[in-house]
This record gives sequence, C-alpha cells and structure tokens, in this order.
Amino acid sequence: MSFAQEIVCSRCRKRFPLSELLNLCPCGSPLLVRYDLEKAKTAFAKSALAGRVASLWRYRELLPLQDEANLISLGEGYTPLLDAKRLGAELGLQQLWIKDEAQNPTGSFKDRGLSLAISRAKEFGVRKAAIPSAGNAGGSFAAYAARAGIEAHVFMPRDTPAANQIEVAQYGAKLTLVDGLINDCGRIIAERKAAEGWFDVSTLKEPYRVEGKKTMGYEIAEQLNWRLPDVIIYPTGGGTGLIGMWKAFGELEEMGWIGSARPRMVSVQASGCAPIVKAFADNKASAEPWPNAQTVASGLRVPQAVADFLMLQILRESGGTALSVSDDEMLAEIPRVGKAEGIFFCPEGAACVAALRGLVANGWIKPDEEVIIFNTASGLKYLDVIQRNLAEN
Repeated sequence: MSFAQEIVCSRCRKRFPLSELLNLCPCGSPLLVRYDLEKAKTAFAKSALAGRVASLWRYRELLPLQDEANLISLGEGYTPLLDAKRLGAELGLQQLWIKDEAQNPTGSFKDRGLSLAISRAKEFGVRKAAIPSAGNAGGSFAAYAARAGIEAHVFMPRDTPAANQIEVAQYGAKLTLVDGLINDCGRIIAERKAAEGWFDVSTLKEPYRVEGKKTMGYEIAEQLNWRLPDVIIYPTGGGTGLIGMWKAFGELEEMGWIGSARPRMVSVQASGCAPIVKAFADNKASAEPWPNAQTVASGLRVPQAVADFLMLQILRESGGTALSVSDDEMLAEIPRVGKAEGIFFCPEGAACVAALRGLVANGWIKPDEEVIIFNTASGLKYLDVIQRNLAEN
C-alpha cells in the first residue's frame, strides 16, 4: 500500500497523475510526489516499523511504488548512524554523528534514488533508460537496471574515477565516455532520448530518485528516536539528498511523527565548482552555471543543477549556510577520519569534515550542538584519485 496521491511541479504547482511516466514539468522544473498524509496520519503508525526489513523499503507506504511485484532492491538504505566520538572530541563537539552511506550495496548513497527510479521504470514497462553521471550514480544505475532487466546507457566524463567506469561495464551497461562534464553528458541524452527510446533518469529530471534519497531523512529521525539534530552537513552536487531530506521532515511533521524543529542545513561544495555557494552568498534565488568546473570530488563537479532554486530556498528556510572547501582540504581529512573513526571517506564526505572544522572554528557551530555529517560513498571508489594525490605530495 502507498499513500502516494499525485505528482506536483515544485515551481508552478501543476498537478499530474501517478499513472503518467514523467520527466520535468513543461515549465522546466522538477516534479515531486505528493502523499495523502492526512490518511497516513491515521492509518500508519510509527509502531508499524518494528521488525521491518532494514532497508529504505521499511517506509514503503511513503514511497510511490504501486505494486510490490515491481520492487527492485539490493538491500539499500537503513545505513548506520555512527557515533563519531574521537573525531568529535578532536573538533571540540559533544555529539557528532556520521551517516555512513558507503554501506549501501554499490558503495554509495546513489543506490537509494536508483532503487526507486528503476522500480518505477519497471512499473511503467520501461525497456531502455539512460543516465548522465559524474561518478557513483552510473554504477548504481547499471546495477539496478541489470536487476530489473532494463537496457542501461551510461554517459560519463572521460576523467571519471576508474572504479565507476569499470563497474558500469561489469553490470552489463553500455558506457559512453564524453569529453566534457556531467551537463554535457545530460545534453547528449536529451538530444538522443526520443530517437533511442530512453527514459531519462537524470538528477531531479524525473520524480523518483528524490523519493529514494528522502529516506535518509526518515532514517535520521528514526535513528534519533524521532527527533532531529541541530545541524546536517551535506555535500551538494545535484542536491537530491538535501531536497529529499527536507521533504521527508515536512512529511514526518505532517503525520505527527516529529515536531516543527528543523536542523540548519549546510551545503558543502568544492571551491573549483561552487555555484550554490556563490548564489547563496550573493542572495540570489538561482545559481549561474559554474565555468571550468574542476575538483577531485567527482560527485561535486556539477556546474549547474536543475533544482538550484529549491536548494537555496531550503538553506535559507533552515537558517543554514553554504560553503566551499579546496581539494587539498578535503583530501587531507580522509586519513584523519580514517585514523580517528576507522571509516574510509570519499572526497565528497571528507569535504563535510573540512567544512565542519571551519564552522566550529568560526563559532557558527557551538560545542554543545548535535551535528550529522554524511559520508556519501566508499573511499575505495576513489583509489586512483587518492593514489595520484599521494604521488603528487
């Protein structure tokens, strides 16, 4: 059973039925699933979660899949919230948590969104799908498409980390390497999808990946016994997770599962690609495309996000902030966290640690505030990047 009711444009509020296979709204904005939360409030209790599967599908009533026969899962979600005592003590924080998304099936948080998107694609009878990817999404998409029996086409920048390229091929997808960035990959898909018959699974250009990512918000609330932390620090490329978590908090409050208090949301980007940081600092409602985007954190190398206006709105609504860190700063944090906590961070996750260090130092985060940072993928997927950095230094 799903309480999903309809699909609504995030900007113009145009409404669409769940029975329609959709990408963007005709106005060019992302579409979001809306639920009958009044009905959920009376028919779905927190106690119903007891003893359920330890994956994101424990929240299946608040996900848009209509028929469980179409559910495509590898056991994604319900990743641990780890008490980072040693790192917290080093930074002068009394309560620091790490949400370790590296423990997803293909080693990154991308599995959440792709499980949902591919399940819904199967439900619609999609036979072929395509995705532009700066890294981990490509491998995740290829894995879930393989499990669903959907022909997968992945477009990646030529300098994407080797692990990401290799896994795409091992899952049987067709990989095309592009001389350019993720937006160039996306443009190729847009130009060819009608002729090729592809369903476009680009970030926030369909309504379902964000539904998978929102479960990070549900999990945080459940793992903290239905309360939220003071601050959430999240590495932001396309921003699906940031938008998804904010959506989750609103849904939980509407059902009466949490109160109205919200964390201050922090968007972290790389100094070589920081369109959201610049737009936030300039008090703009949307971001300008970032020229010559460069960073070793491939997931942060997104020069323009289709949902930039939603991210900026969330940062301001929450009383949060946006900041960038250099590649050197994030790479320096990987061995520090490894030694302190025994977790092999990816560069994007390490960017959160570098940002946290700065926010504690300047007093934006107080010692007694409860903070969650995300490790969005396993450092094992970036061995070539880390090895190159070691050789250079």
